[in-house]
Amino acid sequence: MLPVYYSETFLSHNTGPFHPERPARLQAISKALRKAPFANQLEWRDPPLAELGELERVHSPRHIQQVAELAAAGGGYLDADTVVSPGSFEAARRAVGGWIAAAASALATGQPALVLCRPPGHHAEPERAMGFCLFSNAAIAALWALEQSGVRRVAIFDWDVHHGNGTQAVVERHPQLAYASIHQFPLYPGTGLAEETGIHGNLCNVPLPAGSDWSAYEKALQEKVLPFLKAFQPDLLLVSAGFDCAKGDPLADMLLEPEDFGRMTRLCLKEVTSKAVFGLEGGYNLENLARGWLSVAQACLEG
Repeated sequence: MLPVYYSETFLSHNTGPFHPERPARLQAISKALRKAPFANQLEWRDPPLAELGELERVHSPRHIQQVAELAAAGGGYLDADTVVSPGSFEAARRAVGGWIAAAASALATGQPALVLCRPPGHHAEPERAMGFCLFSNAAIAALWALEQSGVRRVAIFDWDVHHGNGTQAVVERHPQLAYASIHQFPLYPGTGLAEETGIHGNLCNVPLPAGSDWSAYEKALQEKVLPFLKAFQPDLLLVSAGFDCAKGDPLADMLLEPEDFGRMTRLCLKEVTSKAVFGLEGGYNLENLARGWLSVAQACLEG
């Protein structure tokens, strides 16, 4: 069985009628997985609500309070793109809880787990929300994992088309963490140059030009990302799985096919570790999201 952490609570993060990061994204993924030929091999689990202390592993009390108070006041904008609605604070805490629970499952079983959550997290910095993200889901889960028995190193691989500036801001301070990213450049948020390797040498950034397809991604994986991750020897791998690098996404210009996400998943599980979490970040074409997650789930089940 493949654990899938999902909650209807995530749909209550209401970003408005024209926002690309919308509830329909999760609805499309959930519908596709529940109708898949392998649906009986998926175990749907409710993610717990993260405690405030878990959020404070990364974020300042001031930032957490700002999100909570804005939600309680009826919502509003934290920046031009990042929306808070009355249901957003609970949804964001449950997203963090889902990543932590999935990490706990992967560590306990040695097998992968999925997190279908929103809001996403990889742009959120310790002191501010940005880029649709409220809290740094993957980074918080990584720091939680380091506190577990037998875990000495945790790696994060981010294949979202946008560089995860928030995740990198956390990882670069912790030599027991590593971060690898393949992303379109130039593109929001403007970070992720190849020269950004971190003071501990624990960053691997692979910027690719617009129009890159699987051949470019495979080269980046085989020549840079996989050797970096294997050399780090993580006890747990967290994958920030964005599907906005697929052809036809409205916010980017890459050319991956939905099946290519299964290819990346297989490489992660075979070459790095089967103790892996695949959690939703970006991706704004509903068909690509549905087909991409089917490909990821199928690859996880093959193991």
